[in-house]
Amino acid sequence: MTRVAAIDCGTNSIRLLVADVSVGEDGRPRLADLTRQMRIVRLGQGVDARGYLDRGAIARTVEATVEYQRMIDKLGATRTRFVATSATRDASNSAEFIRQIKAVIGVEPEVVVGTQEASLSFTGAVGGLGESVRSPLLVVDIGGGSTELVLGSTVVKQAISIDMGAVRVTEKFFAHLDPAQGVPQAEQGRAIAWIDEQLDGAEKAVDLARVRSLVGVAGTVTTLTAKALGLSSYQPERIHGARLSAAQIEEAVRFMVDQPIPVKASLGFMPEGREDVIAAGALIWSRIVTRVLDRARRAGHPIEEVLTSEHDILDGIAMAMVDRA
Repeated sequence: MTRVAAIDCGTNSIRLLVADVSVGEDGRPRLADLTRQMRIVRLGQGVDARGYLDRGAIARTVEATVEYQRMIDKLGATRTRFVATSATRDASNSAEFIRQIKAVIGVEPEVVVGTQEASLSFTGAVGGLGESVRSPLLVVDIGGGSTELVLGSTVVKQAISIDMGAVRVTEKFFAHLDPAQGVPQAEQGRAIAWIDEQLDGAEKAVDLARVRSLVGVAGTVTTLTAKALGLSSYQPERIHGARLSAAQIEEAVRFMVDQPIPVKASLGFMPEGREDVIAAGALIWSRIVTRVLDRARRAGHPIEEVLTSEHDILDGIAMAMVDRA
């Protein structure tokens, strides 16, 4: 058994998992969590428009990493892996950011390409779902800057990473809106048309007609699931493994799109810093769910429920370290 620390640094949040990792009798990695942490730092703020990381965003992320390193030291993790995704991939000044992070954690941060991100998300999600999920399954990871669609069973068969995430769509279509109002129909329509264009391209790489189970991971999906379940606080034990109908998902989506930002910020399960981008993430999830369920129905194997997993790329990062131990 090895105690590892996994850090996932995305466009909107930076997360930490410290866990004991071992290999089960089936040869698969097993995680025993010691702590899971999340800080919303908005590293990718403005990257889509400017092409580089804002100094303030870098400072917020480094500050969170310093806090995480204290936790890692206290818990005695012997191996650390820092994985950076969409925002860092896209930024012209990522080398400076990586230098500052390395000075804090003592290991070289990895800027993974979209296909690696997709594979790590799939590994993490599948490892936490058990044996009852029908294959092949599609794991969807909606991040701040990108969205990964990964099709497989125990291994990845097809995957794509799309430059389409909750922060990116918000900055592209909703940044000018009045926070005291919901998203107007005109802006919704423009965003949906653009999202659908991205998904049209994604279908050239991932055959959605093969999907037997649809699994959503990461903050947009888990937050929508909390709303659909009627939770008053964030309860991961209820969110993980939740099975929702398309109607339940759409009701939660409509709330996040139609309600003003202050109303969403007041929800007990809404992390501070997600309330202003959840509408965009909700529209992405809505369009993916609608498309996948349509393709499955046309293929003759309708999907009645959509699953939510609390396990994602963070778990995949930790599980991958078992081979390095």
